[in-house]
Amino acid sequence: MAMQPITLTSGMRANLVSLQNTNSLLETTQKKLATGKKVNSALDDPVAYFTAIAHEQRAGDLAARKDEMSEAVQLVKAANAGIESIRTLIAAAKSLASAALSSDVTTDVTSLRDQYNEVQNQISLMADDSGYKGINLLKSGSSVVKFDETGAQSKLTLTGFDATATGASLALTAATWDGPNTTARAAMDTDIGKLDTAVSTLRTKSSTLSNNLSIITARQEFTQGMINTLKDGAAGLTNADMNEEGANMLMLQTRQALGTTSLNLASQAAQSVLRLF
Repeated sequence: MAMQPITLTSGMRANLVSLQNTNSLLETTQKKLATGKKVNSALDDPVAYFTAIAHEQRAGDLAARKDEMSEAVQLVKAANAGIESIRTLIAAAKSLASAALSSDVTTDVTSLRDQYNEVQNQISLMADDSGYKGINLLKSGSSVVKFDETGAQSKLTLTGFDATATGASLALTAATWDGPNTTARAAMDTDIGKLDTAVSTLRTKSSTLSNNLSIITARQEFTQGMINTLKDGAAGLTNADMNEEGANMLMLQTRQALGTTSLNLASQAAQSVLRLF
């Protein structure tokens, strides 16, 4: 005799379907609690997922620009440190020229002249040593600082100048004083005037560097703010509310336990038939 197929009662089938749905929701909730995200793939929410990815990618691009800005800040600081040191050397040179101007001893004048020329040599060496990562703003170097993620629009060009003693900007010349005579004193006055002009030039260049530094610093702060905003936006689209998901887990566990109990009760009728044999 052919065996009859085993069938589930409508009550058992309804309870089984409900229990399967509950288990599926439990798995989803467990994944959210494990990852901390309510959107883990495009299958969960395509719009939120891809928008969050775009936010994260832009934040990453801006973070790279922020690092470049940090390097640009160091480049400007290196140039400014060089300028300050050169100004100190110019002050020393002016002191030597003034001493020579007031001296009546030929040997003293020639000694001061040699010291003066050595200071000029050190000014040029100082300019040579003021570079950063291969770029020297005191030797007419330049650098482009990019601010936006593509680097195509928001940018700032740092333009250097020749800060060597005999370069176009300072335009100093070697001293030729040969003694306390009229010609030498006139040359000393001329050299002192050139030193004053050089200091004025350095002051202007330093002001320009300071303005550029302020711009870069402001852009750094703005960029960090944008990075935080983008990351917060991505998190708002994908992060799960852990309190809510914890409550959901407790509710689903309770529902699972009730579903299992309900399924057992629904199967008791079939089990009672077995006890007849």
